[in-house]
Amino acid sequence: MNPEAVFSIQNDTQFESEALRIFELQYQNNPVYRRFCELIGREVASVKGLNDIPFIPIEFFKSQEILTGNDPVEQVFTSSGTTGTATSRHLVTDLKIYEESFNRGYAYFYGDIKEYVVLALLPSYLERTGSSLIYMVDALIRSSGDPDSGFYLHNLDDLAAKLKVLDRSGKKVLLIGVSFALLDLVESFNFQLNKTIIMETGGMKGRRKELIREELHNILKKGFGVDHIHSEYGMTELLSQAYSTGDGTFSCPPWMKVKIRDTGDPFTWLPEGRTGGISVIDLANINSCSFIATQDLGKLLPDGRLEILGRFDNSDIRGCNLLVT
Repeated sequence: MNPEAVFSIQNDTQFESEALRIFELQYQNNPVYRRFCELIGREVASVKGLNDIPFIPIEFFKSQEILTGNDPVEQVFTSSGTTGTATSRHLVTDLKIYEESFNRGYAYFYGDIKEYVVLALLPSYLERTGSSLIYMVDALIRSSGDPDSGFYLHNLDDLAAKLKVLDRSGKKVLLIGVSFALLDLVESFNFQLNKTIIMETGGMKGRRKELIREELHNILKKGFGVDHIHSEYGMTELLSQAYSTGDGTFSCPPWMKVKIRDTGDPFTWLPEGRTGGISVIDLANINSCSFIATQDLGKLLPDGRLEILGRFDNSDIRGCNLLVT
């Protein structure tokens, strides 16, 4: 397995070639993925291009050990879940690949992390163990090398004061936060920020009523005094992230792609502009599974950007319940 080939991808031809190589590798060495492919009648010989590759339902991460190869597990990332619900478990055998992915991904969209002060407001994630987001943000904080970088939990007074001082100093600042905590912050303090990127990671985590993204961003833009709200699209089951730099649509790094499937027929792909289920190819997931059908709804724009429109419930998923028991 050569992760450098993944992170060296520069065009669609290279992406497809590497995706097909990883598909065959995972088919041969990932027992759960292979069984899924066999059950839907999709074997290696029938896979000639990206449209032929099967995508494993994301629910499998709640009930199966999704592993390619026999390397020992270094870290288990877990999703947050409500009481009584199963949580996803992503078994990671090589944390260096995850670190390479998020470091390169951030640099691809925002430049050198050493140019930023990184502030994190992620209380719901800090208060539990096994969060891949906390692992990533902690690494970005350390990589920034700035003594002002750090996590904040409930000390909003300190964070508000720090934001105002840093923004006036002219430093480039990244504030990354969960949606409900960013709303708490702007409801308690007034800001007029000029040099600060506000990045929400989504989710009210049961703390507030869910808002559509446009409504959330309008509140945050007004509260922080900024023109744009950035977003990060990632999940426990992935090792790569897509980013929105302020217009509400997301772009992927070169080793990650999104396809849109028909919600009534998960084996039919939809063209640009049509709403359907989001399926993600994350080639950094070499050691688990790179082809995942999520429960998110979205559509692709003509330039390849992704618009995320929400989620669909289990009653809308057809043909994706194999092995989930």
